[in-house]
Amino acid sequence: MQKLPTRAPELSALPPAIEATVFARVLRRDTDLALTTLFFDDGELRVPMTEHPVDAAVQVRIDARDVSIALSRPMDVSITNRLPGEIVEIEYLAPPYVRVTFDLGKTRIHSLITNESVERLALVLGLRAWAMIKAVAISEQNLTPDRAPRPRPWPAARKFDPEKP
Repeated sequence: MQKLPTRAPELSALPPAIEATVFARVLRRDTDLALTTLFFDDGELRVPMTEHPVDAAVQVRIDARDVSIALSRPMDVSITNRLPGEIVEIEYLAPPYVRVTFDLGKTRIHSLITNESVERLALVLGLRAWAMIKAVAISEQNLTPDRAPRPRPWPAARKFDPEKP
């Protein structure tokens, strides 16, 4: 178990502002649910409906205060975005705050939790866990199109050439 900082908690300590930036593309827009699906290097994110057309590049800011952690695959929860990853950094900040960094593959995102949560969940480096982000917590803005990944085409969308081996 990691030792907590020995200094006394500051009564006026505000949660630090920590966010991650994810570059993505609009994959589809679901007008019935008023949600947009974004494709990024390590999966998909659902966000409130945007005006960006399909295939538009967007930059997504994810505030660490909006990222929860689950040790097992979350099933019966209202949180829409559930991403598997590995804990690669645990940084103790001014009590009670701790920044936990997830490696999702090509993307790193942060979760801001309490010392108590680190202890209760027994979080350690290398632990596989789930980062959960509420769809309504994600904001987006434009980014240059060449920075965003493109989804791989489905096999049915690929052209079949019987002459190629």
